[in-house]
Amino acid sequence: MPNDFNQQIIEEFRARGGVVGGPFEGARLLLLTTTGARSGASHTTPVAYLPDADDRVLVIASAAGAPRHPAWFHNLLVNPRVTVEAGVFTYEAQATVLVGAERDAAFARAVESDAGWADYQAKTDRVIPVIALREIPAGPPNIAASSPGEAIKLIHEGFRHELALIRDEVRRSGPRVGAQLRINCLAMCQGLHNHHTGEDTMMFPALARHHPEAAPVLERLEQEHEKIAVLIEDLQRVISIEDSDPVVLLTEVERLTWALEDHLTYEEEQLIPLLAG
Repeated sequence: MPNDFNQQIIEEFRARGGVVGGPFEGARLLLLTTTGARSGASHTTPVAYLPDADDRVLVIASAAGAPRHPAWFHNLLVNPRVTVEAGVFTYEAQATVLVGAERDAAFARAVESDAGWADYQAKTDRVIPVIALREIPAGPPNIAASSPGEAIKLIHEGFRHELALIRDEVRRSGPRVGAQLRINCLAMCQGLHNHHTGEDTMMFPALARHHPEAAPVLERLEQEHEKIAVLIEDLQRVISIEDSDPVVLLTEVERLTWALEDHLTYEEEQLIPLLAG
């Protein structure tokens, strides 16, 4: 894609916490920064991604079916340490090119979820690479927010966005639930569990120390975390069934969505003013 088009997407992505319109509207998108194989300069490119197991995400070097691999792929072959901007979070990651059966299985999942990947492969003689990005742990999360309250709002918007994508994917799934959709659901569940665990063990105790008057609010939020944990378990149980019924899955996703929206709205109303103070 032309550099000026890329730059527009990059600017919108950063300004809106990872949500963009145009050709990427409704897509899972990240910004991938690689180091030039020859120049050594940093290059940032918007790319679609797929959630994966083991805390990885996958990106596909399709170049829309062009005869040559995209420049960012050549860069990470030489310099596999990359920077990932995933909405709110920015982190360093190690890039690994998948090979053999692992690559084929991952690409098949991608095609199952979006036939456009197969169209790209059909347009070119090259085998389109699939690359796994795994975060390199480096201390507290790097969140693109100017205040704790803004960080909470952006994280919440990320969960809202992901749930909306999953609801749409379930509605379009047909008579069976595909493998990639299962992974999408499980990754979202794990992310939500991790977020609530962090709030219960770090943020809520800190707020309780500084704002004892907020004890009823924090107690309610912790109770809601427990109820949402049950809904997450219900969703995971449905996902684990080999022949999951998409109608049943959609019901569970919507139950979680409704409960989570009420919870997130209440938390924003109550905690953002405390954090600002």
